[in-house]
Parts: sequence; C-alpha cells; structure tokens
Amino acid sequence: MNIVVILKQTPDTESVIRISGDGKSVVTDGFKWIINPYDEFAVEAALKIKEKHGGKVTILSYGPQRVVEAVRTALAMGADDAVFIDEEHLESCGRIKVAQAVAAAIREMNPDLVFCGSRAVDMDMAQRGPMVAEFLGWPHLAMATSIECDGKKVSIQRPIEGGKVTQESTLPVLVTFGGSHAVWNPRYASLPGIMKAKKKPLQSKKLADLGLDLAEFTPEKAKVRVVSLEMPPERKPGIVIDGGLDTEGKARELVRLLHEEAKVI
Repeated sequence: MNIVVILKQTPDTESVIRISGDGKSVVTDGFKWIINPYDEFAVEAALKIKEKHGGKVTILSYGPQRVVEAVRTALAMGADDAVFIDEEHLESCGRIKVAQAVAAAIREMNPDLVFCGSRAVDMDMAQRGPMVAEFLGWPHLAMATSIECDGKKVSIQRPIEGGKVTQESTLPVLVTFGGSHAVWNPRYASLPGIMKAKKKPLQSKKLADLGLDLAEFTPEKAKVRVVSLEMPPERKPGIVIDGGLDTEGKARELVRLLHEEAKVI
C-alpha cells in the first residue's frame, strides 16, 4: 500500500499577524513555522494504515527551503521518504498551479492513496485536496474523521449536521482529513525517529523535472489574486451593568439597553 501525504508548512496559529507595507501580504519575520495541523492528521492516518497493511508513506511538499524542516518532522514521525518541489515562489502562482504541480509529482509516484488535510490554517480555503483530485482524475473523499482500508477500497466517516455519514471509494482515491487533535492524536517525533529522519531519502525536484512549462508558473497566471488585506475593526468595549443596582434593577437596565441602544428587542 503506497500512500502519498501532501504536506503544507504554515505559521503557528499563535503567530502575531501584521500586514506588510504593500497592504497585500503579512510580515513573516519572526514566525514559527509548523506542519499544517490538518496535514498532521493525514500523516497519522497514513502511518496507521501502513502499520496495519504494510507499504510505504511518502511525504510530498513544496515551497521555499524552510519547508524541509516540516518535511523532516513528518519523516521523524515515521514516514519513509519524501519529495520536495523546490520552488520558492510556487504559491505566488496561485492555488490551481500549486495543485497542478503537486498532481504532476504524484503521477510519477503512482500511489494507491493520497492524503492531505481538509484545510490549511493560514488561508483556510479548503481547495487543495479537491483541486489535486481533479487534476489526477481521481475520486475525492472529504473531511474524514475515521478511515478503513482493505487494500481494494477505502471507507471513511465524515461529520454532517446532526450526525455523520459513511462514504466508500475504490482505489486510487484522494482523502482529506478533518476533525481535531483529540480525534487523530498525531504522534510526536521521537528522538530515535529524529535521528533516523536525517538519513531518510528526500528528493528535491524542480517544475521542469515534472515536465511542466515554467512560462505557465508565474504570478501573472494566478486566477485569484490578493487585492488588499486589512485587520478586523476593533470591537467597542462591553458594558458592565453595576452602579449599585440590585438584581431586579440590573435586569431592568439590561432590558433598557438591549431595547434602546442595541435595538435587538
């Protein structure tokens, strides 16, 4: 069972966001970079299937050289090898072009399964998985919170409002993973795992190595562009009803404020 996990490196969710001078990007100086948490779920799911059925788990990532650190972390978790699309400005070409490059790399590996997170915690667009599946011409099972595989087909459960639904697909298939850390509980990279990861194969590739036309991978080709960024407006301070009123008086004053100022009743 050969599984490819698409991995994205994202800023830590506790990073302080500042808009840069161009008004279209954020200042990344001082960011702590991590594996996108939803991609961690995908890595954990792939490792569990490998432990049950055997095979190999390959990490596939892309971007600037700093991403290699995240790839090595996934290798330390237990993945076998990795492919890194070494193109620093690939994401500036647009998400469709990123998906096209990722799909081209996947075709060369000919896996049975492709896993990735259902979303990324930076832009939160939830487009990567469906786009890659479309380029591959594969079925796509979304937002899995559990997965079973018998070597011929895959079955997942995904949440829906008020319950859950079970979906199945034959191989090959692309699966995206949702849920929470409590659901997947991704394993930590152990010290022996970290030491082994340094010797595991990590192959770097350029777009040209994937048979792609470099002229088509420029920021001008992006279908969606960021026009501007702005911080959300500051909230007005809350009102504390006190003033020495008793409980009945506070309730009366609350009703008055909701009626006359907030105008919600």
